Amino acid sequence: MTVPPSIVPAPAVPPSATTPSATPPSTAPSATLPVQAAAAGATAAADGILRRQRARESSARTYARSFPIVPARASGMTIEGTDGRRYLDCLSGAGTLALGHNHPVTLEAVRRTMDSGAPLHVLDLATPEKDDFTDALFATLPSGFADRARVHFCGPAGTDAVEAALKLTQTATGRSGLLAFTGAYHGMTAGALGVTGSVAVKERVAGGGAEVTRLPYPYAYRCPFGVGGERGAALAVTYAQRLLDDPAGGVVPPAAMIVEVVQGEGGAVPAPDSWLRAMRRLTREREIPLIVDEVQTGVGRTGAFWAVEHSGITPDVLVLSKAIGGGLPMAVIVYDEKYDGWLPGAHTGTFRGNTLAMAAGAATLRFVSAEGLSERAATVGARMTARLDGLRAELPAIGDVRGRGLMIGVELVDPEGPSDSCGARPVDAELAVRVRAACLDRGLIVELGGRFDATVRLLPPLIVTDEQAEAVVDRLADAIAEVSKDAAQGRHEAQGRRTAQGRHEAQGRQA
Repeated sequence: MTVPPSIVPAPAVPPSATTPSATPPSTAPSATLPVQAAAAGATAAADGILRRQRARESSARTYARSFPIVPARASGMTIEGTDGRRYLDCLSGAGTLALGHNHPVTLEAVRRTMDSGAPLHVLDLATPEKDDFTDALFATLPSGFADRARVHFCGPAGTDAVEAALKLTQTATGRSGLLAFTGAYHGMTAGALGVTGSVAVKERVAGGGAEVTRLPYPYAYRCPFGVGGERGAALAVTYAQRLLDDPAGGVVPPAAMIVEVVQGEGGAVPAPDSWLRAMRRLTREREIPLIVDEVQTGVGRTGAFWAVEHSGITPDVLVLSKAIGGGLPMAVIVYDEKYDGWLPGAHTGTFRGNTLAMAAGAATLRFVSAEGLSERAATVGARMTARLDGLRAELPAIGDVRGRGLMIGVELVDPEGPSDSCGARPVDAELAVRVRAACLDRGLIVELGGRFDATVRLLPPLIVTDEQAEAVVDRLADAIAEVSKDAAQGRHEAQGRRTAQGRHEAQGRQA
């Protein structure tokens, strides 16, 4: 399958393009010196920028630690550093760049808006750009939801939209408690952090907040009930239902349940459609608002425009950010009008009227819909997932391959470790870190996620070409093969040293 002709993707980057261009052999030595000097100067400049970043930015910086590069230019799926090296970007701004870097559709929308003289900052005043964005957004919503929906423009980050969703349902119900899931990630501000599952990001933060009841998320490879598959998902439904109905279960009627259709930071773990429909039934029967966090899954990422469409459920609140701004900061919640009980100013913020993001977002939403990029994501994602899954036999460090559409996770394990009741081997976080670095050496940017940061996450833009998709899998597989071989050799050498030491000690005791 090829990319629709109206899409303008970045060209595939051959392996040789991951290093600075070498001078052709026929070039005279005198012409080589300026090229080498320029390359050395560019590398020195990049090193200086990275050194100043380490000295001046906070210790909370994240991606900069994993990717010691200085991007200078970008197009489609390709990033070029100041040193001339080129990379296939499989991070896509953590899923923000649905159309990749600097797509002509978004650039044209931004230029047109800037040239029009439109105000770039207007708080929450009505503008033609906001009106047009709202039209484009509502046109994509699941059938029956848009007819009774309201939209609230939040601060420009997904975490603020999560905060808004929690406050909305707490206001509407008069309750405070919340239902959330193991493995969840919803943001880094107080309320969003409260419903996030990661212990590492929460344990050193003082303070309370709303009471959160944690429910098990179905995770077939590492099933919380130790059975996996459909049986594990069914047990998760039974557990939730009985806990909510148990008068001694300790759960006060909550203000909302918040869930991801595919857990992103949790390791690209997709929820079974049947389980999600069961959660919708449980919440509806008990009059608990259902919030679905589609910050990362939205705008075609999972093979449907909105991930809830896979299961056919209609949530009470949708949390949207990342790709809806066309690569620029924007976040909104869309919710059933029956919950619209806020007073003016109940959730406000200075940067809720980003005119450029609204223009770029409207253009992106329409382009993804018109070009069938959701279907494209489903097709290419299934092909990549199948290829990666097929590599498990020859690359036993690949424990599990999962995801939906172009939201893919490859969990790396210790192939010599013991299996649990579901057949899962111990995670190998150290191996994953080395694989990420080996990918970067090969001109591929990937990030890690999952319970122990041992899952390689693939989030290519929706305009990824067939050739680029193949290159991503090839480079990742090559990185895993090399790192696994080195790790196995290291383990065997360590075992040899322990064996030799044991013999030496035994001989010493005999003597």
